[in-house]
Amino acid sequence: MLLVIVVYWVLVVAGVFGFDDGGPDGTDASEATGAAGLMSGLGLGGVPAAIAVSLLVTVAWFASLVGGTLFTGTPALVAVLLGALLCAWACTRLVVVSLRRLIPKERLPSRADFVGRACVIRTRRVGRDFGQAEVTSADGSSALVQVRQTGDEDFAAGSTALIFAYDSPGEFFWVMPYDAELDPDRPI
Repeated sequence: MLLVIVVYWVLVVAGVFGFDDGGPDGTDASEATGAAGLMSGLGLGGVPAAIAVSLLVTVAWFASLVGGTLFTGTPALVAVLLGALLCAWACTRLVVVSLRRLIPKERLPSRADFVGRACVIRTRRVGRDFGQAEVTSADGSSALVQVRQTGDEDFAAGSTALIFAYDSPGEFFWVMPYDAELDPDRPI
């Protein structure tokens, strides 16, 4: 097994395999399947399964090597193997818990991501108390959002505006006039 782990990591470093097995999975055992589900069930989730399995095999190999050197005989061999598995699980768990703190959590999208983006007005007017606009997020999806303005500009349906702030108590965006030709995200 240690040879398989070494060959796998050599191939990853050589670029034959990509190290993209889903990345850190914050899922629990009820949501995860396959190797990630098994690792989560053993308390080794939260890091890529390849790292957890590699640590588990390496520590088990080393512990069984040390145990086999210190103890001889058939009854001792079974105890060494069980002890090596227990030692591998405990050591791997300690390392995985430490690694979980180092791996950044996935950033969830928020409404504040729309601030600074251009939008297209979808209602006949936008005032201090009413208005809607369509805005496109960085991933290409669009959303219909509530917008308000502070001035007396005329926003007609189809005009372009710039979102410059988000009002969380009112759950709407503040907009101002914007020339669509200046939008760096517009298609050419």
